[in-house]
Amino acid sequence: VQLVESGGGLVEAGGSLRLSCVVSGIITRIEHMAWYRQAPGKQREFVAAVDSGTSYAGSVKGRFSVSRDSAKNAVWLQMNSLKTEDTGVYYCYTYYQGRNLWGQGTQVTVSS
Repeated sequence: VQLVESGGGLVEAGGSLRLSCVVSGIITRIEHMAWYRQAPGKQREFVAAVDSGTSYAGSVKGRFSVSRDSAKNAVWLQMNSLKTEDTGVYYCYTYYQGRNLWGQGTQVTVSS
């Protein structure tokens, strides 16, 4: 099983990025998928999740939007109005058959 993220990069404050994550090796529908991020020197933190609904960290609510394609076990994170404090490595996450599964991460850097 692999989670592969893409779409990170360097963007100016106020700009947008769209992150993608595709899960391979699982043919059944994954119920819960989420995004986390880790800034330099800080702990990994929750960003957004999608299952029967969507949920967001307070710091990104109204700016970020999570969506999914259940048939493909893919999830996206649309990030708008980016701020310098959004800089970090973004990780895709899911829980499947008793295991916590993480992607390798994709770097997002927001410059002022």
